[in-house]
Amino acid sequence: MKRRNTGGRFYAPLAGVLLALSLGGCGTSGGSATDPASATAGATPGTASHVTADAAAWQKWGLTPLPAAPEPPADKPIKLSATGPVPVFAHVPTSQKVVFITVDDGQEKDPKFIEMMRDLKIPITMFLMNDAIKSDYGYFKPLQAMGNHIQNHTLHHPAMNTIPLLRQKQEVCGDQKILTQKFGTAPLLFRPPYGAYDNNTRIAVGECGPRAIVWWRESMQVRDMQYQKPDKKLRPGDIILAHFRGPAELKGATMTEMFANLLKRVREQGFAVARLEDYIQPPAGH
Repeated sequence: MKRRNTGGRFYAPLAGVLLALSLGGCGTSGGSATDPASATAGATPGTASHVTADAAAWQKWGLTPLPAAPEPPADKPIKLSATGPVPVFAHVPTSQKVVFITVDDGQEKDPKFIEMMRDLKIPITMFLMNDAIKSDYGYFKPLQAMGNHIQNHTLHHPAMNTIPLLRQKQEVCGDQKILTQKFGTAPLLFRPPYGAYDNNTRIAVGECGPRAIVWWRESMQVRDMQYQKPDKKLRPGDIILAHFRGPAELKGATMTEMFANLLKRVREQGFAVARLEDYIQPPAGH
């Protein structure tokens, strides 16, 4: 089964899609598009955490600490609405030198990655697909308990723009129901598999519960990132795509080695990692 976002495949039309997102977070109807997602134990999803790991914890993983993430702004730069067209975004409008890490699918369930996240206290957002996680829902609960949010990524990972509206609703609503039941919180965000979506996807997402579609600006491979822009530079507010992957898909590297390389690339450019949801204002009552 093909179920991986590869990065770089749908970048060209992104700028046009992003025009549909106002700074207030309410998108306007933009037609069809295919384009370009507190790690403290016991933290509650939806609350910021700025606890940083000590140097020894970073050294354990062969890393130098990243800059500490700043406090997120009180006035959230992305504001979502309970009604109206679902917006699409691939970065967060902010001047803070922060990026956001998203991790997709859920196929690889490496216990060492949980250990790494406990040690380093790096926030991530998980876009989980039921086919990948149903063998062990429990694996993701310690990551959630650290304050990391679980978001929607469909039941079976189809290219959404290739299937009709009814099937799209089954994919999104089905994953929404299972994730809510298994993890106790309804996902606010949706990431389309392969980055592919159309206007029917926005309709399906809006009717199933999530209030925004999240794309990405960079995607992490094994040792390096693929960038949307030729200068190969991170920018404030960029969303980075990674996956729960193991040696079979990482040319022999482990999940923790891939993630360590990601953090090295972030640190080389002087960025901190912040929690995506801390920069989003959900609709009232969500």
